[in-house]
Amino acid sequence: MKVLSKKEQWFGNVKGDILAGIVVALALIPEAIAFSIIAGVDPMVGLYASFCIAVTISIVGGRPGMISAATGAMALLMVTLVADHGLQYLFAATILTGVLQILFGVLKLARFMKFIPRAVMIGFVNALAILIFMAQLEQFVDATWVMYAMVAGALAIIYIFPRFTKAVPSPLVAIIVITIIAIMTKSDVRTVGDMGAITSALPAFFIPDVPFNLETLKIIFPYSIALAIVGLLESLLTASIVDDMTDTASDKNMESRGQGIANIVAGLFGGMAGCAMIGQSVINVKSGGRGRLSALVAGTFLMFLILVLGNIVVQIPMAALVGVMIMVSIGTFDWSSIKGLAKTPVTDSIVMLTTTVTTVFTHDLSKGVFAGIILSAIFFVAKISKVHVASRIEKDKKIYAVTGQVFFASVDELVDAFDFNEELKEVEIDFTQAHVWDDSGVAAIDKIVLKLRDNGVLVRLSGLNAPSSNLIERLAVHRKPGAKLSGH
Repeated sequence: MKVLSKKEQWFGNVKGDILAGIVVALALIPEAIAFSIIAGVDPMVGLYASFCIAVTISIVGGRPGMISAATGAMALLMVTLVADHGLQYLFAATILTGVLQILFGVLKLARFMKFIPRAVMIGFVNALAILIFMAQLEQFVDATWVMYAMVAGALAIIYIFPRFTKAVPSPLVAIIVITIIAIMTKSDVRTVGDMGAITSALPAFFIPDVPFNLETLKIIFPYSIALAIVGLLESLLTASIVDDMTDTASDKNMESRGQGIANIVAGLFGGMAGCAMIGQSVINVKSGGRGRLSALVAGTFLMFLILVLGNIVVQIPMAALVGVMIMVSIGTFDWSSIKGLAKTPVTDSIVMLTTTVTTVFTHDLSKGVFAGIILSAIFFVAKISKVHVASRIEKDKKIYAVTGQVFFASVDELVDAFDFNEELKEVEIDFTQAHVWDDSGVAAIDKIVLKLRDNGVLVRLSGLNAPSSNLIERLAVHRKPGAKLSGH
């Protein structure tokens, strides 16, 4: 993947980034309001968070072209805190979330991303696409035919307009055209203003009004650690997806620290915790956004819309934005994963489907991803737990050749492969094609050696590689007196 220079990250795609940022800003408003409602806070809390996080992450983030703001996954985790303790504790928890994420970045925890299998990533993406689509369905409740016509019109513009020109992002054209039609015809459709009140005021800096003591820490820490982990997981997965879409590399540890800094800023300016948004990031990339400028424009234009064009913004029909989000869900879903179900290994398909279904039914990205990772680990252990033991007789000695990984999941199969009732003088156990991984593996070898020794058999272990030999030297009971141990 190509690594962009600092100059390319900011000024390598100025026109595309500016236009894409405008589209993202328009799509951010109803989402930020909706997520605020989920969390049980004033709509401006989500809008301020989106402004602060988008602008901050554009400067300190590690993935150019990715959009971060207030998100539904984070909002769901805040509900109980806001209900039980109030808004000020939410701001304090947001700041602590940022501190923890900076710590995660300093500790370079992003390196553990390599343990998330591709099947889980695909399941995560497909689940998000389904959730984005499902979130639009509520806009059709009790809607008239006008709503359906406007959504269809928006989708037609989005997909047909690029055939004539790609100078202007088609989602932006769709929003503008459908808004003009709605205003001119005075159509009775739901608008952005119906989602919640918008106040034309800049966010103000303040320290959360909570007691600075251990009691406060006990209240906010459980929420902050959950927010930090879920936010970072979603951000790093989204960063990997944007990496693939743009074929450019990103610094995941820098992104971890950047998300932390952005959340601290949000908490100090009356916003709630947020993270990367796959839907908005896909809108950004598909609208031509590639660099840091797109996130900066999205944040600043969002604030401009609220402060200067608030009266116009509230008239934007939700039908236009629903059309954009349906386009995002269609573009986000990995359709090749459905076609490839018959070709990919059954275990990979099960992991992908489990991740998707769990995420959709729980509406919790972390639960879906963790379910996928755990299932992948179980399948992996099952695959490598097969050990093969072949035996042959040479003169008065029987040689057992062990092939495979000797660890907790394969020890029963290993022990069962030996015949302890044979009358033998000497047995050699050859580990040339095997590796001993843990205490369970050593205990199984102990059991075999000691049983054979009890029958008067001389036992010799051979072919052990250095790590296996060292592990047996340290842990094996049979090493105290007796058996000869040899390596390659």
